[in-house]
Order: sequence, then C-alpha cells, then structure tokens
Amino acid sequence: MTALTRWNPFREMEEMQRRMASLLDWSPFRRSNLTAEEENITLPEWAPLVDIAEDDQEYLLKVELPEVRREDVKVTVEGGTLTISGERKAEKEEKGRRYHRIERHYGRFERSFNIPEDAEAEKVTAEFKDGVLRVHLPKSEKARPKQIEVKVG
Repeated sequence: MTALTRWNPFREMEEMQRRMASLLDWSPFRRSNLTAEEENITLPEWAPLVDIAEDDQEYLLKVELPEVRREDVKVTVEGGTLTISGERKAEKEEKGRRYHRIERHYGRFERSFNIPEDAEAEKVTAEFKDGVLRVHLPKSEKARPKQIEVKVG
C-alpha cells in the first residue's frame, strides 16, 4: 500500500507535549512577552482526525469535523498534495452561562497528504455529511487489478 501521509518523527513528541500542556493548562508556545512580529505567527491549535482506507477502486479519507460548517472547509489538490483546511469557530460566551471546562479545540486547521501515484488527482471528489468529510481519490484504470480467466485445455 502506498502511504498517504508524510512521516514526521517528532509528531509523537509534539502530541505528547500538547497533551501535557493541555493537562497543565500551559503551552510552551504562548508567552506573555511577545513582540508585535511574534504575535503574527499562528500555530495550529488542533488537527481533525483522519481515517484512510483503500479498495480496488479508490482511496477514501474520512475526516472528523464536528460542528464545522461545510462552507468553512476547503479541499485542494496541487502538486501531488491533497490539502484539507478550514476552521472551527469557538462558541461565543452567552450572558448568564459560565463554562467549567473547555476541552475541545477551536481555530484554523490544515492537513496535507501525498497523493499516491496510482490515484487520479484530477478526479478527486468530496462530500460532507453528519460532521464527516469524505474525500474520494479514484484509482487509475491501469492501477486497478484485472481478473484474468484461466482456461482449462
């Protein structure tokens, strides 16, 4: 199977650091003494979870996007890379409502995947239903397995 994701050896460490920071309500990326230039740097607060499956016809990516509107999601294909980006907007505080805990992440997100050589990038389709984005990457005809009839002589 051809891999769709670029492996980052530090991803597990970053994830562990993010979880520890969340547990302690602290982030090494947030400092109170930022200069004006440093404040413009944005780091992703969250990345949606993705399942990738393959069959004889296509690759299928399922992206969990609860409470994200279809209009806030963008799927692009460029230079052999499939990119899914968008934003989950934070809830506005209501008068008289106090939050005791906020664990869900909000803000901009972006996930990128290398398109396998046997997929047809120009035929990518996407559908959004029940908070799940499904991206279909059809395989090219030459990459699909062909069944050959064996004749008994």
